[in-house]
Amino acid sequence: MVITHHGGQCVKVTFGDLTLVFDPISKGGTLPSVRFGADIALVSRNHNDMNGVDEVTYGEKKPFAITGPGEYEYKGVTVQGFLSKSRYGLGKGQTEAMNTVYAVKLEGMTLVHLGALADPALSSEAKEGIDEIDVLFVPVGGDGVLDAADAAKLSTMLEPRIIVPIHWSGMGKPKSLETYLKEEGEAGEKTDKLTLKKKDALDKDGDIIVITP
Repeated sequence: MVITHHGGQCVKVTFGDLTLVFDPISKGGTLPSVRFGADIALVSRNHNDMNGVDEVTYGEKKPFAITGPGEYEYKGVTVQGFLSKSRYGLGKGQTEAMNTVYAVKLEGMTLVHLGALADPALSSEAKEGIDEIDVLFVPVGGDGVLDAADAAKLSTMLEPRIIVPIHWSGMGKPKSLETYLKEEGEAGEKTDKLTLKKKDALDKDGDIIVITP
């Protein structure tokens, strides 16, 4: 499994011939849109910064799009989506928006992407439905999503083996990644891509890995 970060909340996961993407950036978003083919696209928040399903429809690949809570299975990948709240990119008069927290099982591992989560407390359904987490993608930028302090608290509570901060590159408050790492009390390992097998994850215990776009 190879994990890369494409700015904002966009994370690409490839394993074998299959490509999965969380929160692909759309045209009109804060960041440049992505452009690659995906088999599965998961959208946590219906906003141009996160809903670019068309942008990952490329070549022969037309993604199976997952855009909200529920249970899904596609090409051996199982997904659970849990309803939560965001305050990112709200329109006039809005006080909150729907966000979906995704738990994805593939290659014997569980990946959890919190999306544009603003609420530091997960729903009881999410707590019950999410097993041991191998990789947690947590927003740390504030500005409508978890800030550094709340992200650190939730990361600790969920006890993942690996933590990957998102929503700090190209969006979020200035120096939000540095603030988050300070909250966690560590520098974090930096890499441009994370190559991971289950046995590698088992050796980790709350390790922070910063994947640079």
